[in-house]
Amino acid sequence: MAYRETDLVRQRKVAQKSGLLHAAETLVREGGFGALTIQAVAEGAGAGVGTVYRYFSGKDELATEVFKRATTREVAAVREALSGPGGAATRLAVATEVFAQRAFSAPKLAWALIAEPVDPAVDVARLQYRKTYTALFETVVANGVATGEFAPQNPGLSAAALVGAMAESILGPLANPVCNAETIAALRLFCMRAVGAQC
Repeated sequence: MAYRETDLVRQRKVAQKSGLLHAAETLVREGGFGALTIQAVAEGAGAGVGTVYRYFSGKDELATEVFKRATTREVAAVREALSGPGGAATRLAVATEVFAQRAFSAPKLAWALIAEPVDPAVDVARLQYRKTYTALFETVVANGVATGEFAPQNPGLSAAALVGAMAESILGPLANPVCNAETIAALRLFCMRAVGAQC
């Protein structure tokens, strides 16, 4: 008779994997992906090293899961801002602020997600999420062009440029969170001017 997992066993496994991912993300929040080791994750989760390997083949897979989990939340916040009330210009301004504010609230994590040298598997995921961000901004830029809020332009190209500019421009300021309000205001103004919005 084949062994079948009970609901309780399945729930326990889900909880254990979630605990490992939480411990891993905590390490990345505090020290970037460089701080992520199997041993440290096991200790943080109160588990054995073997338990980590039961759920993840190695550091590459674990780091990729942490990246996807964290970035999914960031994308969701930006998506919500871009689909909020108001015209295209308002939504673009709010989304820019949300992106930057969230980065400044967790600077080590933001640096890890945006620019830290990582394993190839994480880099592949990073490129995919850049495309996701670009698609979200392309929709609002296209909407702004259609309504006359933004200057005529190629929405896809402009969206890719906005995403790149937003990500790259905050890397320096992340090391000096005292200037976050000034940086956020400047970034919002830059993005608005970049699409030809009235500021």
